[in-house]
Amino acid sequence: MNPSKPSGGARDLRVKVKKPAKRSHSSQLWLERQLNDPYVKRAREMGYRSRAAFKLAEMDERFKFLKPGQKLIDLGCAPGGWCQVASAKIGLDKGKGRIVGIDLLAVDPIPGVELIQLDFMAEEAPAILTEKLGGKADGVMSDMAANTTGHKKTDHLKIIALAEAALEFANDVLAPGGFFLAKLFQGGDSAELLGQLKRDFSSVRNLKPAASRADSSELYVLATGFRRKSEPAAED
Repeated sequence: MNPSKPSGGARDLRVKVKKPAKRSHSSQLWLERQLNDPYVKRAREMGYRSRAAFKLAEMDERFKFLKPGQKLIDLGCAPGGWCQVASAKIGLDKGKGRIVGIDLLAVDPIPGVELIQLDFMAEEAPAILTEKLGGKADGVMSDMAANTTGHKKTDHLKIIALAEAALEFANDVLAPGGFFLAKLFQGGDSAELLGQLKRDFSSVRNLKPAASRADSSELYVLATGFRRKSEPAAED
């Protein structure tokens, strides 16, 4: 069975949850969506910490950017679903590769994965993560999303700013030929970010995995073939 595609038929019955007096309408909708989401159910069955694990698995099945023995950094890694998928892909259980996950929140241990509770934008973060990896990274992944305000334009600007910060981080830690994978949202002002990616990587793709909810405007950008910028010539 394809792990990125949960099973389920058209005859599945939706679960309706009785709303208690203190639960807001938005919370009610979120709970019903979680209970009726086949990816949430499949994640529980397979031991994944989040449905987001299927997004990474599906994107890698298509483009094969996760390889045995890689050194990877997962930005905003909580609760750890992407680390779980990447761990299996690179052979961490067989002693191959390394993964360092970083998040503002504490993350429950994941076998073989180095987890750091720290802001990836902290000045010392690139050096700390590179040291933990034992060298430059083969890939930087980010499924981070900024807290939403409900104002569409503002939220787009926030997610672009977060992706730009992740890319700046990636430029500091990636080895030549490495990849960068980050979440964006459709309709955002991403022209400048995409332009920078096209300058720094040999290939740039926009992806919308099936595991991403149909009513969500999220998409992912996958940039492969990192080209490290040459150092400026020294002046006499």
